[in-house]
Amino acid sequence: MAGGVERKVVLVTRRTRLEELVARHNTLAQARFYVEHLGADFGDYLAESEAYAHSLRITVQALEGWGRYQVLDRPMLSNFVFAPSDIVVALGQDGLVANTMKYLDGQPLIGLNPEPSRWDGILLPFGPAELAKVLSEVAAGKRPVKAVTMAEARMSDGQTLRAVNDLFIGPRSHTSALYELGYAGQTEFQSSSGLIVSTGLGSTAWMKSVVTGSMALARSMGLVGDQFAYQPMPWDTPTLEFAVREPFPSRASQTSLVYGQFGREEPLRVRSRMPDNGVIFSDGIEADFLRFTAGMEVTVSISPVQGRLVG
Repeated sequence: MAGGVERKVVLVTRRTRLEELVARHNTLAQARFYVEHLGADFGDYLAESEAYAHSLRITVQALEGWGRYQVLDRPMLSNFVFAPSDIVVALGQDGLVANTMKYLDGQPLIGLNPEPSRWDGILLPFGPAELAKVLSEVAAGKRPVKAVTMAEARMSDGQTLRAVNDLFIGPRSHTSALYELGYAGQTEFQSSSGLIVSTGLGSTAWMKSVVTGSMALARSMGLVGDQFAYQPMPWDTPTLEFAVREPFPSRASQTSLVYGQFGREEPLRVRSRMPDNGVIFSDGIEADFLRFTAGMEVTVSISPVQGRLVG
């Protein structure tokens, strides 16, 4: 499809920190008072909001020149139905790109960095001024696309949740997660702070932090040397990895299955033993969760859908 009018572009936006504060405190003056009362720099909130608004104006101008487009705020993602031919653009931090990708079904996703001096933007290779050119190349099939492996949690009641970076399975609050874990033909009852299941992309984030912290503790106790260095997996690897956070050994809980890798053919299975506070959420979005209470089982495997990030 060569012409802009033939394909709709969906622009996904997010609120800035300032907009979140104004929504909470009703007025800009009250938001300023709250921030400055805490001794923080309100000017930084203003600068970030102004930079985002400037980038948004440039982005919308490019979309007006393109033709059909729609603007979608992040909270609406879970209820929005994307058309198969849509081209999706995310203007925001890396987290917005990841949160958008898990709701797509193979549509190309373009990440725009609204403020390169503030955000590293691993998933944001373009600036708003480049959007018109990138859109034309994507529509013409002349732009490279990076495949991103996603994880999928499938509940025993049929509900599913995808993850671009990682899944968290555990308690809603700072209490113990109780569950039965099945991995590689073995099962055991565990009590922990929950499990992390990571994709290749997510192996550079939360999983890296979990493994690095564990190895640092082991080195401090003289149990391992300094030669170990955690190696993240490629973004498109057909493998997921899991780690158990703070496993607790007791008469009723074991700690043998605390880390592992698995593929599509042998998924990870977890059965909840938590009466009422068990949850599953993905990519750090705690508000978008699945209830995971006693008796429910989740099967975690590689999603049949890959993310497609325009490079």
